Amino acid sequence: MEFFRRLFYTIFHLSPESLNDFLRYVGTGNLYIVLFVIVFCETGLVITPFLPGDSLLFALGAVAAGENSVINLPFAVSLLIVAAVAGDAANYWIGYRLGPKVFTREDSRLLNKKHLLRAQEFYEKYGGKTIILARFVPIVRTFAPFVAGVGKMNFLRFWVYNIVGAIAWVLLCVAAGYLFGQIEFVKKRFELVIVAIVVISVLPMVWEYWRARRESRRNAAGIATDTPHA
Repeated sequence: MEFFRRLFYTIFHLSPESLNDFLRYVGTGNLYIVLFVIVFCETGLVITPFLPGDSLLFALGAVAAGENSVINLPFAVSLLIVAAVAGDAANYWIGYRLGPKVFTREDSRLLNKKHLLRAQEFYEKYGGKTIILARFVPIVRTFAPFVAGVGKMNFLRFWVYNIVGAIAWVLLCVAAGYLFGQIEFVKKRFELVIVAIVVISVLPMVWEYWRARRESRRNAAGIATDTPHA
């Protein structure tokens, strides 16, 4: 029970200090296992989007940058990349297998075949960018691979973007924590820094969404202009 109490406290009060305290309690080897499980579940299970992702990786980098750190950063980063890739792959297959069973009701407002077809069309057009960009957006990264599976996105294509996204996400977040996590301003305002990271991470996806909407409107305007009048 003490293990889970400390684990929940660390997750919901995440900071370099709380992660360091948990590290001292469980030991380095067990910490690697816990980190792997958290990253896998956050990316691989649609029921656990509340688990920390960006903040956990940032805190790990900050702890690794501290004096007398026992974290083997190359090993930890490699392990977490594997966890992120495996999590998205599992989430994809859950969506792939359950999608046809879930999207069966024609009269459902959310779970119907029309949404399934729209998801398939969306991921055929924007799938690669979505899988990579979604890595940096909390909650979205949990659902993106599931919807990609529901939409029957080509698995080999998904696999490539899955790996690229996982590597970029883990490396950037851990590197940011390693470079900036020990700065006094960041240590004293860790929660605000995490919020800033989330806001910044959302911007690329907002940009892509806005650009796609603008292109769609231009195409619609072009069709309307080319349509002959009676």
